[in-house]
Amino acid sequence: MGTKNNVKAIRESRLLSKSELARNAGISVLTIGRIERGELCRMETMRKIILALGYRLEEKHKVFQDQE
Repeated sequence: MGTKNNVKAIRESRLLSKSELARNAGISVLTIGRIERGELCRMETMRKIILALGYRLEEKHKVFQDQE
């Protein structure tokens, strides 16, 4: 089962490439691709993406819908 998220939509709205987001988050481009397809990832990876997209951790629901 995957995770519903807005990573791709947010990334594209901010005119970021996958490689730019990956570099900002300190993770691989392949990981970004997997997450954008809805595959599961670790909480630490979610945290890095949330912060790299410019959100606070309290706003995680804006990026990852399945998270409370």
